Amino acid sequence: MRIAVIGTGFGGLAATIELKKRGHDDIVVFEKSGDVGGVWRENTYPGAACDVPSNLYSFSFEPNPHWPHKFSRQPAILDYIHKVVDKYDVRRHIRFDTEVLAARWDDDAKTWQLELSTGETESVDLFVPAVGQLSRPSIPTIPGADTFAGTAFHSAEWNHDVSLEGKRVAVIGTGASAIQFVPEVRKSAEQVLLFQRSAPYIVPRKDFVRAEPSGRVSQLLDRVKIWGQAEWLTTSFHVKPFGAIMRAWSRRHMKAQTAAKPGLFEKVWPDYPFGCKRILFADDYLPALAQPDVDVITDDIIEITPAGVRTADGSHHEVDVLIWGTGFKATDFLAPMTLTGTQGRDLHTHWKDGAHAYHGMTVPGFPNLLIMYGPNTNTGGGSIIYFLETQARYLGKYADHIKEAGPLEVRGEVEEAHDARIQDKLAGSVWSKCDSWYREKNGRITTNWPSISARYRLGSGYDRGDYALIDELS
Repeated sequence: MRIAVIGTGFGGLAATIELKKRGHDDIVVFEKSGDVGGVWRENTYPGAACDVPSNLYSFSFEPNPHWPHKFSRQPAILDYIHKVVDKYDVRRHIRFDTEVLAARWDDDAKTWQLELSTGETESVDLFVPAVGQLSRPSIPTIPGADTFAGTAFHSAEWNHDVSLEGKRVAVIGTGASAIQFVPEVRKSAEQVLLFQRSAPYIVPRKDFVRAEPSGRVSQLLDRVKIWGQAEWLTTSFHVKPFGAIMRAWSRRHMKAQTAAKPGLFEKVWPDYPFGCKRILFADDYLPALAQPDVDVITDDIIEITPAGVRTADGSHHEVDVLIWGTGFKATDFLAPMTLTGTQGRDLHTHWKDGAHAYHGMTVPGFPNLLIMYGPNTNTGGGSIIYFLETQARYLGKYADHIKEAGPLEVRGEVEEAHDARIQDKLAGSVWSKCDSWYREKNGRITTNWPSISARYRLGSGYDRGDYALIDELS
């Protein structure tokens, strides 16, 4: 059975390693770049790090005793990925500098036909996109953005050729990346203007340097502890008394860290329920905002000019460099790739009102397709790698089933019932109380799993009855 995987981030690696463990070796992994790593290859902004402790943000089957920090930085995570690729013999399966532009199911041959950026085509039996939710930078449409005469770039596409020494820097956005790079940018810039549309809740990070390698048992115990804390955080999004405790903890932390600059706390304290947007962990972000060379601007941006940024209060802020810290196109699943299923079905048309899939992985009308980190499999408070390992195990059983029985498709009624249950739970969740990257413009929440990660794993067991041979369905 010929298998194609897209991507060499944690999702693609989890899928490939699980398939290899089960004896599937005819695997090709397409990577559009020239190196492995996914978002940890692409995001090289100053201060880039994970906001999940490393002992949990790593594969359970490959613990790393040499993490340099509790919350490891981008170079250490990328190094870990390289070591995993080599240890599990993944590299020989990878075709670098090759992007999958389109995938079409051939009803007659019962295979996926892949159109590649090299001009070639590839025929495979099982197709596994693992391109993630947070890989395509999002830049808002603001009048005049293309007229800016200075240097502008997105944080995920950091321009390391540009020196910020002595520059006036505008940062637009206050998401997870911005709270990491703003303190670093401030160290060299003459002035930082932070344009904030919506303030995030921030809780203590409590990072530390690891002086000695961690033993296997201590790593396991730490992993279990962190996992429990993550489950508590996710629970606090859904249980009001727990959420009140977390909100009070955040308020205390944020108030103490902004005390040096009068009026700053009022600017950075959120006006929406705790958990409605991503909770951020930081100990140096708010102290950086409290410095005299940093200003937080909350007025709406109405225009970008050749010389700077104009806001709704009429002020014009002159800057030399503009950095977009505006996140990713999280709800544009599998874009810009074109996917065509049975009888010419277009996946993006099928998802026109919002993406949905059975356990976030399989879609009616698209046989032998399994998506890693698909719709409604993001975690609001834990480690995505826990979810990816769950999905990889499911993929392994799915692949074995296909090899034994032939091309399979999830039954439409099974996927519809699953989606109805998920959306019913999400409708009353905290994530429905504000606008965020978790939601479509129509209000549908397409990114997040509505509960703790343990429920995802327990509820995502592979049931052969959920699938049918495509000949049966036709």
